[in-house]
Amino acid sequence: MRLTVNLVDRKYDVIVEAGSIGHIKEYADLRRKVMVVSDDGVPAEYVHSVLSQAEKGFSVVVAKGEISKSLHGYETVLHALLNNKFTRHDCVVAVGGGVVGDLAGFAASTYMRGISFINCPTTTLSQIDSSIGGKVAINFDNTKNIVGAFYQPECVIADTATLKTLPRRHYINGLVEAVKAGLIADEKLFEVFEKNDIERNLEEIILRSLNVKKNIVEQDEKESSLRAVLNFGHTIGHAVESLHMDEWYHGECVARGMIPMTEDKDTVIRLKAVLSRLGLDYRITDDPQRLFDIMTHDKKAGSDFITAVKVRKPGQVRLVRISYPQLRKIVEEAVK
Repeated sequence: MRLTVNLVDRKYDVIVEAGSIGHIKEYADLRRKVMVVSDDGVPAEYVHSVLSQAEKGFSVVVAKGEISKSLHGYETVLHALLNNKFTRHDCVVAVGGGVVGDLAGFAASTYMRGISFINCPTTTLSQIDSSIGGKVAINFDNTKNIVGAFYQPECVIADTATLKTLPRRHYINGLVEAVKAGLIADEKLFEVFEKNDIERNLEEIILRSLNVKKNIVEQDEKESSLRAVLNFGHTIGHAVESLHMDEWYHGECVARGMIPMTEDKDTVIRLKAVLSRLGLDYRITDDPQRLFDIMTHDKKAGSDFITAVKVRKPGQVRLVRISYPQLRKIVEEAVK
């Protein structure tokens, strides 16, 4: 299936199709230098498949995990581009999950002030959420995504067959973003997680999730207002992730961050049931002061408040300015 993201000054296609990496050249121009960026957890055959379709293909493989979304990982990609004499007419292709997409996209956005970027997400998390919308970034000084840009891909190729190779925990991790999408904008999507067979409805879950994000990004590309609702669960979730980068996955942290920002008690019960059905632990046991300190240094924080996303019931979402004393209370109650 093909979705089209329509922005003010451009548009791009999102291809959701099993086996699409094997014929990526049908959707993207590979008649130029192509730098494939992946990590050592990505099956090598995916990288080789893209390289075999490129006239001049190169590759760079970074270490798996958030450790590569760093200045060192960024420099690694830049060195590869510079050493192989890439120009503004060439392109970067990300093959992997959200870390690879963020890293490769950020490098593409800054190398020679921007070269073409193609995203081939291979995880549930990246196919459901991070591959579209144009937010690319690296982590710095123990703060997640603090250095980044808005840089839209030339196209996105989501090969759903790649999800079959994921470890179960990694697969479930990505589904949290679909739960989030259901809570903020699509009650029917949330009900799929409550009532239906998740495996049999995976394509519907991916497409509904992408449509939620597509519709929001089209209205607010650079997060001046509406797009911020996509950060539901991330205010506390990112702080938890900063403390557990080598232990917990992104979705596992967002799962923990959604419950404190859900206002209706019945919805909290429903959410906990969904997370339990997915086998996820939603408890927060970290020191409240450490979490609070990280959140008040977040890029969404003001001088004396933070903008958070709250959900009452599925489809009922709002942005709220929370004072630091209020935030401290929320964090303390979340840890209880």
